[in-house]
Amino acid sequence: MEQFFKWLTDFNNSINGFVWGKGLYLLLATGVLMTVVTGVFQITHIGHWFSETIGKIFKKDVSGHVKGKSISQFQALCTALAATIGVGNIAGVAAAIVGGGPGAVFWMWVAAFFGMMTNYSENVLGIFFRRKNADGEWSGGAMYYLQDGLGSFKGCKYIGKILAILFSIFCILASFGIGAMGQINKIVVNMVSAFDIPALSTKMLYEGVSVYHLLIGVILLVIAALIILGGLKRIASFAEKVVPVMVVLFVVGSLIIIGVNYDAIGASFKAIFKYAFTVPAALGGVTGIVVKDIVTQGCKRGVFSNEAGLGSSVMVHSNSNVVEPVRQGLWGIFEVFADTMVVCTMTALVVLTSGAINLDTGALMLKGAGDATLVAKAFSGVFGIWGERFIAVAILLFAFTTVLGWDHYGGKAWEYLFGEKTKMLYKVIHLVTILCGALLTSSLAWDISDTFNGLMMVPNLIGVIALSGLVMKITRNYVARRLKGKDVKPMLSVFPDVQKEQEAKL
Repeated sequence: MEQFFKWLTDFNNSINGFVWGKGLYLLLATGVLMTVVTGVFQITHIGHWFSETIGKIFKKDVSGHVKGKSISQFQALCTALAATIGVGNIAGVAAAIVGGGPGAVFWMWVAAFFGMMTNYSENVLGIFFRRKNADGEWSGGAMYYLQDGLGSFKGCKYIGKILAILFSIFCILASFGIGAMGQINKIVVNMVSAFDIPALSTKMLYEGVSVYHLLIGVILLVIAALIILGGLKRIASFAEKVVPVMVVLFVVGSLIIIGVNYDAIGASFKAIFKYAFTVPAALGGVTGIVVKDIVTQGCKRGVFSNEAGLGSSVMVHSNSNVVEPVRQGLWGIFEVFADTMVVCTMTALVVLTSGAINLDTGALMLKGAGDATLVAKAFSGVFGIWGERFIAVAILLFAFTTVLGWDHYGGKAWEYLFGEKTKMLYKVIHLVTILCGALLTSSLAWDISDTFNGLMMVPNLIGVIALSGLVMKITRNYVARRLKGKDVKPMLSVFPDVQKEQEAKL
């Protein structure tokens, strides 16, 4: 078993280095391109996307339950946030700071700023190219706009189809990594640390994994099965109840920590901006990292957290009852904003203001703390043992809802490749990977998740770039009609029959 894990680690590292070395440039370039072609929409229309998302949260057509196979816009957001607000927001931010210093937070912000428009574009394309499957459920995602969008270009039919297939394969693998193993692993590590039961944690299955790990994994497997096997409606119903509560509680808890350590807020922001372009002494002298590594850590962990550029959340946004592609795109902007600009920033400030990191040298000050437990240690500094337990429960909820959201993503990719009738087989395999996550070492589970993210990102971004002109046209069409009051024909779907059906709902 030990030799197998060593081989798996070496093989994964080689792929990870390639996709995140080259893929990162593609990710940032796509975000910049979509920001430019939409006229810096996330800034120039900030009031509009705020009012059309969080500003209408209590409107019936936004958050009211929907009959049939569709889900409400709010349920789509919560399910998407369930899949994005996870381990990346706690352990991922901590890992970025430990591995890249305080400056990594700056690059998380940069990636999120441009990622807003990447996520917006994915959702616009997802709605525009979606269609209904044999069960009458909307199906949308990068595989469809690669096949029918990129594939419609002269000489690109087979290229679009091949990229769609590759994306679907990578999505399924990612659902096993980021959507199961990585999330469950962090749950188990934190629960064992915060709620230690010596009678279980001292009985080892093999190095680093105890009977306690296995027991928690089995419990999570059973609960996940009860929700996942109920389909998207049950997942969305669970998400809309849990996600808002867990986000509010975590933000409030973080604000208390930051408030207690208010005198370090200024120094924390100074360190973030200072070390975005220079290497902290402790990291440069000990680990030998350079500025490029800081950028990579920040951007990579940012994408791991908000998933902008992966083409993942569009698969649940496409199930929304929304008519306008741009309207769902606005929720994509808000999704990245809430995930990174709010939740990840709270986590970063908790770590930096707590004294866990020396703001002058970048050295880790808390003994025995790592990426999985650093935030918990920071909370325990104010709340004692209950602080660590609070974070363990927060990670449990954050990560568990991520697993549920990713089950839908992987299921849609599986449906594209093998058809709706075989999707139950995917769900069974996905449930098995949940148990596998409880039995993997922390670093390996996290690295596998990183690799699958990168592999999934490449074909999706190629599709977004190729269809950037279409996104620009759809956006201008929406602005002309909705904001300037012009009488122009709406752009709602690539399919004439769906276009006609949706026009009747306007």
